[in-house]
Amino acid sequence: MLNKLQAVEDKYMELESLISDPAVMADMKEWQKYTREHAKLSEIVAKYREYKQVQQALKEAREMLKEKLDADFREMVEAEFSEMKEKNAKLEEELPILLLPKDPNDDKSVIVEIRGGAGGDEAALFAGDLFRMYMRFAEAQGWRTEMLDSNPTGLGGFKEVVFVIDGYGAYSKLKYESGVHRVQRVPATESSGRIHTSTVTVAVLPEAEDVDIDVNQNDLRIDTYCASGAGGQHVNKTESAVRITHLPTGVVVQCQDEKSQLKNRDKAMRVLRAKLLELAEEQQRAEVAENRKSQVGTGDRSERIRTYNFPQGRVTDHRVGLTLHKLDFVLNGDIEELITALVTADQSEKLKQVE
Repeated sequence: MLNKLQAVEDKYMELESLISDPAVMADMKEWQKYTREHAKLSEIVAKYREYKQVQQALKEAREMLKEKLDADFREMVEAEFSEMKEKNAKLEEELPILLLPKDPNDDKSVIVEIRGGAGGDEAALFAGDLFRMYMRFAEAQGWRTEMLDSNPTGLGGFKEVVFVIDGYGAYSKLKYESGVHRVQRVPATESSGRIHTSTVTVAVLPEAEDVDIDVNQNDLRIDTYCASGAGGQHVNKTESAVRITHLPTGVVVQCQDEKSQLKNRDKAMRVLRAKLLELAEEQQRAEVAENRKSQVGTGDRSERIRTYNFPQGRVTDHRVGLTLHKLDFVLNGDIEELITALVTADQSEKLKQVE
């Protein structure tokens, strides 16, 4: 482990030299590439340097304790030695986790798609609840959000809603939200008080940059049509809505939220790039599926991942067996505890495989 950490620090120092080199700074694209690599290594290098300082402090304290010291000074050295031992133990737990292979998409912003599943109007209402939950979580993180496409219902829900959460590291936290979310509650339209079970599917896609996915314009069929649903005066009057079909893969995306056809086209292209990136990565994962099977699902949309039970006020994440009796807080965007449990479980699984 120490050899790996030293190699990381050597690489960090090499990058530090490169981003200060005027010749590299003259090429903005190259400079940005080295800057991003440098930033990714900064956390682990800081921890490694702290670890080396603690090791040095422990060595010095051990040497001092071998000498003849007066009672007060010995007590002070022993206290410092004890404190350094605790720090050392903590760092020895943290460093192997930092050395685990990083998901290359973790730093990216995300495109979130929420669609009502089984349950009709009730599923659409719960899709609206999840949309607000993620928007509030993003707000608490200081991330920016932007609507890409939506198909609202008259009751205040969504048949489907697609939006961007723009923030550094958004994918690292929200990637575990992909899957089927189940809700158990008495719908407002239910007169007999019977509990219904409905489902909503969530897909979290890392937003692809131009360098990630090269889309050939000749592979696209672009159709325009009149927007539909609740909205402004442009609805059903101008062909502002855009549907893009990627012919080689059959992936179809659409956007009708903006009055401008050009803006809708730009937004649809953002979704298309994300979907093509996901498709390429799914093919890669399929090739190595037998080598690694994580206990924490992170992308299977058919997998039931979580249940929101309103009568009991609880939320249960089935992947890690965690139940929280604070449904109101969770739906208000307080999902950090769920995310932390999923991240920890994923890291534990990866550590087992490394060992």
